[in-house]
Amino acid sequence: MIPAVTATTDTRAPDRRLLNAVLVVGILDAVLLVVLLYFAVVDRSDAAVSVLGPIHGVGYLLLLGLTGRGAVDGQWGWWFPALVLVTGGPIGSLVGEVVLRRRVRGPDAAGSE
Repeated sequence: MIPAVTATTDTRAPDRRLLNAVLVVGILDAVLLVVLLYFAVVDRSDAAVSVLGPIHGVGYLLLLGLTGRGAVDGQWGWWFPALVLVTGGPIGSLVGEVVLRRRVRGPDAAGSE
């Protein structure tokens, strides 16, 4: 018996719960990154950086895990975790999330905004 052909990555809509999780973690990690940069550059507080740095690192790894899980599940391509990896986390996750949400809405909805 020949197995049925499954949908490809391009035609399948991403799981909204996973995409929402990427959005929430991306926003939280972006805010944390701004605070971390403030303490590292402006305030030069080693104590604050030593606490906030690892927390940002966990957020980065969580973003990589979430986007990697979506790529393994076929929700989106491997470009999304690669974008998160190259940009250092929140910037890539937020950009990729916007791209995927526009794809879900379709080309007609993107033009009517």
